[in-house]
Amino acid sequence: MEKWRRSFNALWFAEFIAIMGFATSNPIIPLYLKELGVLDRARLNWWTGAISGFASLALAVFAPIWGSLADSYGRKLMLLRAMIGGAFIMGLLALTTAPWQVLTLKIMQGCVTGTVAAATVLTAGIVPQKEVGYRLGLMQMAVFMGNSLGPLVGGVVTDVAGSRMNFLLTAVLLAGAAVISMRNITEDFIPKPKSGSMLRNALPDLSVLTASPALIPLMFAIFGVQFANSIAGQLMPLIVMYMKGGQTGTGSLSGIIIGVASAAGAFGAVTVGKISQRFGYGRSLFFCIIGSCVFYIPQGFATEPWQLLVFRSLSGFFMGGTMPTVNALIANICDKTKQGSTYGLTSSVSNAGMAFGPAAGAVIATTAGYPAVFFTTSLLLGVIGLSVAGFSRRQAVNSTPGKT
Repeated sequence: MEKWRRSFNALWFAEFIAIMGFATSNPIIPLYLKELGVLDRARLNWWTGAISGFASLALAVFAPIWGSLADSYGRKLMLLRAMIGGAFIMGLLALTTAPWQVLTLKIMQGCVTGTVAAATVLTAGIVPQKEVGYRLGLMQMAVFMGNSLGPLVGGVVTDVAGSRMNFLLTAVLLAGAAVISMRNITEDFIPKPKSGSMLRNALPDLSVLTASPALIPLMFAIFGVQFANSIAGQLMPLIVMYMKGGQTGTGSLSGIIIGVASAAGAFGAVTVGKISQRFGYGRSLFFCIIGSCVFYIPQGFATEPWQLLVFRSLSGFFMGGTMPTVNALIANICDKTKQGSTYGLTSSVSNAGMAFGPAAGAVIATTAGYPAVFFTTSLLLGVIGLSVAGFSRRQAVNSTPGKT
């Protein structure tokens, strides 16, 4: 087997395990907050949005820093930092006794993790250019599969052994992913520090934006998609609990809904990642956004969890194809020696969207009810899709691999 294939396979498996670990515990945060005494619905919505939002905001702030350090000291090293740091912090979450402690540790998690960005830039660096779109689709598939299986495991563990066990399980999975990466991934990239000072090397490299102006509208699209998609995500256990009229079995049921939707996203990621090489990355991105927009609308009319499962799976399929196409576009545009900085900036924008989305969702749910959360998401995706279509026509980004 070729060296790059062996490294990619190990990276794929390690990232799948890492994301499954995070997804085991992240969806049950609202239920854990109830165990810690947050019983009022408005306060529960607020804490849920704040924890998810501030954690993503921390990721957004630190992603460009880790991206610059990846170019200076190695992409594999940054992946190991994210996995090992995450394992330590998730273990500490099992010891928390108050909501503010959960918030503090989740912010710390955002500061030191970011395995998706690290795996993305490592993938773009180790696979041949002609394979970039397909392999990034496979990597996104690993993310969605991890997000699919994790909530299923986490929901069952919560109902059987309690929420704290989820955090310990996440720590073990992240540590295992770090070991796999350390022993099986080979990186040919030769780091070139900009200076002898680590602090100076950590400064975000904004020159990639002036060198490739087409990155700017793509970043706006990334922010919009992630913002819209995260509006309802963290509220799913509460929405399911509202539909059921009680908490019994909510952990397992919400885990199934999140898991099946993520599985559909995994299928969408690898399918779109494959066909976009012929169909065009710009066109693929547009149809994925519009497809997700269409299937968010009936979620607002759902009255039973099974209805929510069906329509979230359909929207999840199309949403799954968005990031592989965006990342492939970026890989074709940016300088390979600055991929760490480039993906660090795009990861920052992505996490900024995921930071503000849950906060917006909490406000919308509290003031207008849960159905409004889905209608707002659909409206935003429609606007973003039309913007992408306009950008594609102006900049001719509907090119096949090897063209810009």
